[in-house]
Amino acid sequence: MAQTTYDLIVIGEGISGLTCASYAARAGLKVATFESNLFGGLVLNVNELDGYPENRNTSGADLASTLMQSNSNAGVASIQEEITAIRPSGPAFEVATGAGAYAARSAVIASGARLKKLGVPGEREFEGRGVSSCADCDGPMFQNEDVIVVGGGDSALQEALVLAQYCRNVKVVHRGDALRAQQRLAQQARANPKISVIWKSTVAAILGSKMVEGVRIQRTADGKTEETPCAGVFAYIGLEPNAGFAPAAVARDGRGYLITNDGLETAVDGIWAIGAVRAGYGGLLRDAAVEARRVAESVRDRLD
Repeated sequence: MAQTTYDLIVIGEGISGLTCASYAARAGLKVATFESNLFGGLVLNVNELDGYPENRNTSGADLASTLMQSNSNAGVASIQEEITAIRPSGPAFEVATGAGAYAARSAVIASGARLKKLGVPGEREFEGRGVSSCADCDGPMFQNEDVIVVGGGDSALQEALVLAQYCRNVKVVHRGDALRAQQRLAQQARANPKISVIWKSTVAAILGSKMVEGVRIQRTADGKTEETPCAGVFAYIGLEPNAGFAPAAVARDGRGYLITNDGLETAVDGIWAIGAVRAGYGGLLRDAAVEARRVAESVRDRLD
């Protein structure tokens, strides 16, 4: 059987990837999307989306499901395989997975980013037993318990506010002396009597036997530590790109994010990058939608 050649392969079924595939399919291109985890990406954990172009209240899961159904109706092939490499193959590309290879005339890397790990003792051992990255999912499990949130940005405070709906106390551990989050979120956190901040500190270890029972907190100024009881630990200390499969010729910045030109194309002609995997991404869902449409139109124009 002859191998199918797609006009466009989109790597990642987060909002950026799904939106790009939608626009490309509407333009008449033959499109496939690839995803090794759940479709939707990080927004699946968000109950109320902020910064999406449409003026409507929706959850991340609902938005992703709507896009997936729309793409399916438009003929987009959704392939649940992990991309291991993208290689030039004549005038096109070979997109390799553990199960085989697929041909594409162009590719869009929309593989997003993942939450950074703390990298401390106990984190891996207690994953799913008190260590979590989704307050909306797991918050009800910590009813009237004390929990720790690590970080000082938007995600950390958003999750702290969600956890405060269930928990007795939410302690935010932040290495700095000022929050990086939007003023609106910082004000909401300060006004919530359940939320407090432990400044200039980090989590050095997660403690427990069968479940999380506490953390060891280390002060950044003098290195002194103290143990604080808690039932859960939620870390939001930033993101790192899912870009290990991208060709070596695709330039990266110092943190590993993919570098693109003004047209969002990488150093390899015919490969674009959009969304959270890209250096310079704005971070809002409206930014993802704008980038997705721009690249879909660029691919269409290039292939005409």
